[in-house]
Amino acid sequence: MAVHPEGTPCWADAMFPDLDGAKSFYGDVLGWTFGESSSEFGNYTQAYADGKAVAAVVPPMPGQEGQSAWCLYLASPDAAATAAKIRENGGETLMDPMEVGEFGTMLLARDPSGVVFGVWQAGSHEGFESQGVPGAFCWAEVFTREPEKSDAFFCAVFPYSMVKMEDDAVDFRMFNLGDKTVMGRMKMGDEFPPEVPPHMNVYFTVADCDAAVAKATERGAVLRFGPMTMPFGRFAALTDPQGAAFSVIDVDTTEGEVPRTSPVS
Repeated sequence: MAVHPEGTPCWADAMFPDLDGAKSFYGDVLGWTFGESSSEFGNYTQAYADGKAVAAVVPPMPGQEGQSAWCLYLASPDAAATAAKIRENGGETLMDPMEVGEFGTMLLARDPSGVVFGVWQAGSHEGFESQGVPGAFCWAEVFTREPEKSDAFFCAVFPYSMVKMEDDAVDFRMFNLGDKTVMGRMKMGDEFPPEVPPHMNVYFTVADCDAAVAKATERGAVLRFGPMTMPFGRFAALTDPQGAAFSVIDVDTTEGEVPRTSPVS
């Protein structure tokens, strides 16, 4: 049995050339503390919010230096079988399933529209120990310029059903597992500069969105959008000082009515 239902976002990590800089930045902005770096696993360093594991940071491996980015992992009971489905449905595996000691098995993949994501088959490391509280993961969205490709791909690889938001101004859908919504999908429009690639947009919870944005920009982050209050919370999109995009959301500050949704057949 998988610890998390297949397709559930279960972990997030990012590579940073300046690991100490990343720890200092996210420690300030999200209140994270950090465990010991695991030299056996490339100095992989777990981040904690209130003592519970919520993410990890790691320096790039030789030859992997590039743009820092957050990677979201989706749960799988069988990483090898998921890798086969990824390839069968037009995606590509960037890193084939690899056992990480007793912790579990990971792979990295790219969907047909260019969105990079991870897959995690849990061993002793089951993923997020906390969600939806300050400092912890809260939500994620597939940001893509080719939504038809992403929608078909993710629903073929994972057991998702989809619902669409009934709003003519935005092309937004949600992936459901049973009656639980686990992730969103946003079509990238002209407001996204061409140099911004398709990506997984990862949201971390904060107690005060405006205070988090002020702290982040003071520390060298760039504010990309917001802060804006919506029915799900007050949120903002940022790029950290090393170029990794992420969002923050205060789920207790809300405004307006939750939009209606309808099933996508």
